[in-house]
Amino acid sequence: MRIGVLMGGRSLERDISLRSGRRVSRALQELGHDVVDFDMDESLVPNLKKARLDLVYIALHGKFGEDGTVQELLEILGIPYTGPGVFSSAMGFNKALSKEVFIRNGIPTPPFFVLSEATFEEMGALAALSTAGEKLGYPLVVKPVAQGSALGIRVVEKDADLPEAVRSALHYDDRILLEKFVSGTEVAVSILGNDELEVLPIVEVVPRGGFFDFESRYTLGATDYYCPARLPDETARRATEVALKAHRCLECQNLSRVDMIVDEEGVPMVLELNISPGMTESSLLPMAAEAAGISFTRLVERLVELAMEKYA
Repeated sequence: MRIGVLMGGRSLERDISLRSGRRVSRALQELGHDVVDFDMDESLVPNLKKARLDLVYIALHGKFGEDGTVQELLEILGIPYTGPGVFSSAMGFNKALSKEVFIRNGIPTPPFFVLSEATFEEMGALAALSTAGEKLGYPLVVKPVAQGSALGIRVVEKDADLPEAVRSALHYDDRILLEKFVSGTEVAVSILGNDELEVLPIVEVVPRGGFFDFESRYTLGATDYYCPARLPDETARRATEVALKAHRCLECQNLSRVDMIVDEEGVPMVLELNISPGMTESSLLPMAAEAAGISFTRLVERLVELAMEKYA
């Protein structure tokens, strides 16, 4: 087929997207496809229309690539694409909305509050921060509502540090989450499929710095990974069930990666759902696939097959 690989863009995750996209592009060429690489810029639409593509592989991360924007554009152009659709993308990228859906469907997720930049500027919400901190308890996590790769996230240990963490997070998005910090084992559960779903081996993430931030994710040797995760069988089964429920609640197709914390009592708590996981050498989805005996090239081929199946 003639496949376009969409990568780069102008999000803060541009460099990671380029790494993912170039790796995917090489795999597609190895599979014998006619591959055209696209960087997301103001010439994207005319270039897509000229290319006469059978499929677009979305290797974008972050804003515009994971939030339903480019998915909506491809729907308008009538070009099939990999990954979940507009609704799933928009909901998954917005941590506040997805957590509300999880709560309403009985999926465990850490307690949280949401505040917007407007509430600070026009309603004096700064005076409510201490109350929010008291209700959630310390430590707590401050994170942008719509951002990926742990950008803008801080763990706050005491009330005095909360305003600065909030200001920092607001540089990445105009809405922030204040979320209860949960001690436990951080894991990622990757799911492939449309109607019939396959759960890949669970990846356990152990950052040497104590927190899985941007540097821990993309700096060689900064994090230890265990796949399959070192979880008791019953806990692993529960984590799988929770991930599948989250995947279905957001109506995902093709794939998702559900990131969660298994707390000290063995309860899997969903942090977020990713609809366009990284495909770099250190990314969690390819790592889980490899543990299942699926090579990177075969993983890319499978995602192409699932995308075409969705549009058949």
